[in-house]
Amino acid sequence: MVLAAVGGGAVAGRWSAPAAPATTTEVVYRSPAVVTAIERLARLETARFHMERVVDLTSKQQALLGLVEAEDALLLVAAADVTAGIDLGTLDPDEVDIDGAQVSLCLPSPRVFEATLDEANTYVYRRDTDVLADRDQDLEAKARRHAVEALEEAAVAAGLLDVAKEQAATTMVSLVSSLGYDQVDVTFGCTK
Repeated sequence: MVLAAVGGGAVAGRWSAPAAPATTTEVVYRSPAVVTAIERLARLETARFHMERVVDLTSKQQALLGLVEAEDALLLVAAADVTAGIDLGTLDPDEVDIDGAQVSLCLPSPRVFEATLDEANTYVYRRDTDVLADRDQDLEAKARRHAVEALEEAAVAAGLLDVAKEQAATTMVSLVSSLGYDQVDVTFGCTK
């Protein structure tokens, strides 16, 4: 009887005791990295804009023989860094003119190098799929692509290339002046 009482008490205590928190273990199997391409760059990055935008994307579908319109909608809060500058790899040696202590330098026009989503600050705020709608598995990817394109356009419209041009001129004047030249003139987009 004593054994039954102790056993019953242990079982009752087990059922009434708070459950231990569930543990989750993530296992990452790493495969070897493979270099698939090497690109030599001669870029002078001179400006970066951090931009944010909300993208509201909806996939409209016809359901029940076209009698009902159903929607799969997504609201994405997107943040991106848009970087611009000068590609010095396209600089023609004929576009550098040295006359004594004076240098005239004609740089390529600034351009956008890349626009990349800031993954830490980009997220799906809301996803709504109607009962009769098929869930579009690519809707988030489409919204992300649209966000990158829209944020790059917005950065250019906000003056990114002008800032990149101004900073490139300042940087090149400082660099060439440090080589001992008294007068440095910088222009952009010349072709000789």
